[in-house]
Amino acid sequence: MGAGLESLDQDIVSLEAEVPEALFHSMRGFLKDNPSWDQYQLVSSALATFLFQNGSSDRAVAQHYLNSLFSRPEV
Repeated sequence: MGAGLESLDQDIVSLEAEVPEALFHSMRGFLKDNPSWDQYQLVSSALATFLFQNGSSDRAVAQHYLNSLFSRPEV
């Protein structure tokens, strides 16, 4: 993730959700093709993107959104 953008303290909350099977298969395919990502990063990125693009003004949401935009894959 981007250097300097992860300075906020982060608490972790466990989340359980039911998703359509097609989304699950797409998520699994993405993770298989992108080994530098994991399911937690993917879901956090998707949630932050949704919230940010729909008007959230929370600094932590913006930080997660920007981190996912500018993160470089580890080689």
